[in-house]
Amino acid sequence: MSNLSRRAMLAAAVAIPTTAATVALTGGIAHAEYSWGRTLEKGMRGDDVAQLQVRVAGWPGYNNILAIDSDFGPATEAAVSRFQEAYGLSQTGIAGPRTFEKIYSIQSADNTPIHFTYAELNKCNSTYGGGKVSATDAKISARRVMWRLEALRHALGDDPITVSSGFRSEACNNAVDGAPDSQHMYGRAADLTGTHSLCTLAKRARYHGFNVILGPGFTGHSDHVHVDIGSYHQWSAPNCF
Repeated sequence: MSNLSRRAMLAAAVAIPTTAATVALTGGIAHAEYSWGRTLEKGMRGDDVAQLQVRVAGWPGYNNILAIDSDFGPATEAAVSRFQEAYGLSQTGIAGPRTFEKIYSIQSADNTPIHFTYAELNKCNSTYGGGKVSATDAKISARRVMWRLEALRHALGDDPITVSSGFRSEACNNAVDGAPDSQHMYGRAADLTGTHSLCTLAKRARYHGFNVILGPGFTGHSDHVHVDIGSYHQWSAPNCF
């Protein structure tokens, strides 16, 4: 049976939108592959809306951030429309079967995007423990970062992006002389390199939901681009923009 057929049977069998299509273990925590049981559009609310927002948060438009607030408002509609455009779908702003099928095609069993993994976002330890928040919260944030990175990667032609540093425990952060309240310790940050130039990464990241972008020309960032989804806004890559 195909994955899509299996998802369709599961979605029809239960009333709630989350279905255990596949179960994977990540850091000792069981994750059920998420699927949707209803079409979503502006005006709707629910956890299924929040799950959609996580996956389209990389498509908010230039200098915008999509709130993960379970409320399908105009910003979510616009992000869904941009996601649809990026993947060759009709731009309706409504998340229905074709949009969900596309999400499933780029979603791994643990709900991360297919081109990024929890392990890649954590070169410090295997547990996501020892940071400023619980391991569970750090992994939730790391997954949100990954979906934004997936959007950035797709916008740049699906060429690989390398994460040189993601989550850090306090000990790992101290070892690299990181900032005392670095967003890396919350799972909200990633340092990037890749096949594209650093300036290309920094410039394009402005469209994909990152509050902080630090790159070439900013002290200590000559060999990578830092992006994060922390609560304050700072873009600084003087050699690029």
